[in-house]
Amino acid sequence: MSRIVTVGAGQLGPISHDEDRESVVDRLIALLESGAERNCDLVVFPELALTTFFPRWYTDEVSGHDHFFETEMPSPVTQRLFDAAARLQVGFCLGYAELTPDGERFNSYVLVERNGSIVGKYRKAHIPGHEAHEPWRPFQHLERRYFQESHDGFGVWRAFGGVVGMALCNDRRWPETYRVMGLQGAEMILIGYNTPMHYAPDPDQNALQGFHNHLVMQAGAYQNGAWVVGVAKGGIEEGVESLSQSAIIAPSGQIVAQAVTSGDVLISARCDLDLCSRYKDTLFDFARYRRPEVYGLITERKGAIAPPELP
Repeated sequence: MSRIVTVGAGQLGPISHDEDRESVVDRLIALLESGAERNCDLVVFPELALTTFFPRWYTDEVSGHDHFFETEMPSPVTQRLFDAAARLQVGFCLGYAELTPDGERFNSYVLVERNGSIVGKYRKAHIPGHEAHEPWRPFQHLERRYFQESHDGFGVWRAFGGVVGMALCNDRRWPETYRVMGLQGAEMILIGYNTPMHYAPDPDQNALQGFHNHLVMQAGAYQNGAWVVGVAKGGIEEGVESLSQSAIIAPSGQIVAQAVTSGDVLISARCDLDLCSRYKDTLFDFARYRRPEVYGLITERKGAIAPPELP
């Protein structure tokens, strides 16, 4: 008997800097209710789904954006979303800014089962952007100023009848992200993102944002025999245009559902987790074909070092 998980990608449109949490939670619950109408087991929300993408602004103090962070999850405001999940019997994955009791700041993702209970939490590992104020940019990308790199790595959890992992935005560009979860048997990888259409260090990449977005997720799905669900917060937010194109990708690497508009929208697909074995047990049979003894540089070296030039 196939293990079918019906997944919804709950894409969000822009969130203004002054939109309150209550309003955003209303939008999330509306998407969760749409998921229930489509018999979804799980609805995946984007990175930083409760607030505007605040790293686009510089503050003199790192704590200047702390009002965008959550100090508990669920909080009194987000508890309604957890209650809705239990009422509707639809789980969710939610991205948010986390401020810990000891003052650490993480870009986090939480996975919640159909009964409203938290299954697992992931903190973003690959933090892009810059740390210092760079006023030459049309807008800032100060994730490295306001978030710490997680040292927890990429875990997976047993949930929704399978093995589920999580990643956030820039993580999706790195093949190690998928492979570490693939080595733990991940059958579904959930990824939320906020991706500006303008890349200041190399604007020639602007026209390729959508292509690169799908390229890396499709490759990660295929090379690890896993479903990948990529979910955007897209549209023009505070004057900055961000990529939409949320997608649900099969272990074959094929896109089986894609958002074709910006704004709040739900796409969904029936995902057969047993399809993963068609790839995990054949072409990507890790136990048979992988050669970890020749991959040493992957963990021994951080930056690229070319061989010495010939005399």
